[in-house]
Amino acid sequence: MRKVRFHTHGGPGALRLDEVPEPVPGAGEVLLRTEVAGVSRTVLPVLRGVGEVPLPASPGGGVVGRVVALGPGVDGLRVGQRVGGIAAEPYAELAVASPALLTPVPEQVGAADALGLVHGGLVALAALRVGRCEEGESVLVTAAAGGVGHLIVQLAKTLGAARVVAAVGSPEKAGFLRSLGADEVVSYQDTDWGGPVDLVLEGAGGEILPRALAALVPFGRLVTLAGSGGTLDAGAVLRSAATVTGLSMGRLARHRPAVLAEIRAELWRLLADGRVRPVSTVHPLERAAEAVALLESRANLGKVVLATAPTTPALTPA
Repeated sequence: MRKVRFHTHGGPGALRLDEVPEPVPGAGEVLLRTEVAGVSRTVLPVLRGVGEVPLPASPGGGVVGRVVALGPGVDGLRVGQRVGGIAAEPYAELAVASPALLTPVPEQVGAADALGLVHGGLVALAALRVGRCEEGESVLVTAAAGGVGHLIVQLAKTLGAARVVAAVGSPEKAGFLRSLGADEVVSYQDTDWGGPVDLVLEGAGGEILPRALAALVPFGRLVTLAGSGGTLDAGAVLRSAATVTGLSMGRLARHRPAVLAEIRAELWRLLADGRVRPVSTVHPLERAAEAVALLESRANLGKVVLATAPTTPALTPA
């Protein structure tokens, strides 16, 4: 089967398409024939050797596919079932995954759209729920044009936010974000992000994190979901009287599985009603390096996706 791997550390150019033996699911695992795999920024440090991953290696991330085999001891899933979630090495025609990280996917939903919801959409709506987004409030979203951020923009409006401010690295993304419902678009280079907001959903990390805190009204709320981290000054938090919450999807899955089940069900309803629209840029498996380079340059609009098998066409930016 075909699988994207890297044999040396470097940038996106280190990725190559290999022919490898088909994997076999072990105890408590399932084997998926993948339709699409999600490309996220977490692949970039791994490519450059952070974490000392043994070589050759293949990136992990979101996946949508169909169950083709069950390992010993697997209950609750069946061969032929369509599912989506997270897999250790989904940049391949076949991938092994844990049932605990998968959820059923409706047959009528395009693969890229489904991936947008089971991965980015889950994070987006969980962040808004953790942040207690209320009708009539103002919301700031950083990394707003990315796979998670563009869904937060839409979902915030769906939940009744009166003002949604989208913060991005490039002003060229303003038209895209306004088409999704953003009331204002600011760039990280702007010294003024407009009036303060009630809630910030912070996905950029680094030097943007303290600016996100400063954008809050007194007693505002900040939810951080950036895997790249960042540092907040304790004095600044005290002076703002803000509530700062970290969003860990792993902890939610382990300790609040019922909450995630409710969020998943709500997302499928919103998609069916046309109230949320995942946007994807889809690349074939053999162009994985190009897909990762697009993400590295932050030029993407919405989710970057690898098509590992023929899929229903995804929605793409106009």
